Amino acid sequence: MTKSRSAHAINNARSCHGTLWQKGYFDRALRREDDLKTMARYIVANPLRAGLVEHIGQYPLWDAIWL
Repeated sequence: MTKSRSAHAINNARSCHGTLWQKGYFDRALRREDDLKTMARYIVANPLRAGLVEHIGQYPLWDAIWL
């Protein structure tokens, strides 16, 4: 639901049509408060896994409130 609504809103704002999300993109609902911390840590570590930073402290959002 989130993907379809956001895609519709973004396409309207940009006055365009078509696919917005790449194939293989899946959203995931968080069911418990504990899942939030795990998911936040996963997201913050993405630049490290992608090789964009050498250590997590180089990422400006590494100290998000959930961590």
